[in-house]
Amino acid sequence: MPETDPSVTTRVDLPERVRSPWVQLLQRFSLAAGLILFMTLLVYFDGDAYADNNDPTGEITLLDAFYYTTVSLSTTGYGDIAPVEPHARAINALVITPLRVAFLILLIGTTLEVLTTHTRELLRVNRWRKRMSGHIVIVGYGTKGRSAVETLVSNGQDREKIVVVDPSSSVMGDAHADGLAVVRGDATRRDVLHRAGVPNADQVIITTNRDDTNVLTTLTVRQLNPGAWIVAAAREQENAPLMKQSGANSVVTSSEAVGHLLGLSSVSPTLGTVMEDLLTYGAGLEVAERDLLVNEVGQQPQHLPDQVIAVVRDEKVFRYFDPVVTQLARGDRLIVVRPAQELPWAPRPGTHGEDLAAE
Repeated sequence: MPETDPSVTTRVDLPERVRSPWVQLLQRFSLAAGLILFMTLLVYFDGDAYADNNDPTGEITLLDAFYYTTVSLSTTGYGDIAPVEPHARAINALVITPLRVAFLILLIGTTLEVLTTHTRELLRVNRWRKRMSGHIVIVGYGTKGRSAVETLVSNGQDREKIVVVDPSSSVMGDAHADGLAVVRGDATRRDVLHRAGVPNADQVIITTNRDDTNVLTTLTVRQLNPGAWIVAAAREQENAPLMKQSGANSVVTSSEAVGHLLGLSSVSPTLGTVMEDLLTYGAGLEVAERDLLVNEVGQQPQHLPDQVIAVVRDEKVFRYFDPVVTQLARGDRLIVVRPAQELPWAPRPGTHGEDLAAE
């Protein structure tokens, strides 16, 4: 686990409450209507303290009170109705004037804010959709999904190039706190996957807890993007072949993997510790794939600085001892075991400006 920087102040970020801008506008208009009603009744019941210059009788009706309220709150002020008693003028100065200011702030300020925020968010989403290509889609943001994202980020993947698809509202806050874009919905639906940009994605990782959901999601993803690399999780080994038939390039059986690790830890605790170390990024050892360097062409896998365990040649994986890969050739890629962090005695080949054999 990476160490926490003590200089960073710990804080709690609650997920932002997302509401429709139209609901917010309706709430503000309701509050404005309440202010108008309050002021109308205030003027009507104190009508004797007001004079209507256009009415010889001087009587203030309910309609007159409403009219006076609207022209006053809107700062129009025609002057045909005016307070004449001292207490009415005091009420205008101490009550109605603050109501007028609050009314203007409420209607103009907050309305513009809501509309501007909504428009800005729409423009932001549209820009994101236009530039979103070659990204990674994570279907399901449970324990497996979070671990997949952590591994991707630990290996240099940009968080802005990761999109989470999950139907849970609580997941949205968690993913946003992790700096990830979220599409809320059922990943078996084509429209949801379209919103996540699956047709333009490079990779799709499917990690829901139901094998039937994973199979249907894999089928839908493969229809939308025939060239995407799809990795799917299977709870049961018997469902792994079905997922591959559905279009998954790689299937990881979670229950089988956990069971093997538990068995190894029981039979050989030290071996179980090493295997857990290999699966944990950021400390100790890690399993990684890297390019072959020019000065490594023609060498045997066993003689390289890294501990080579497999060689990828022509999209096929060969064990390091396989006679086919006795001598490494251009275009090969190496599966190695190396320190999770570069050490002076174990520098990472290909990260210091060395020429790659594939170039």
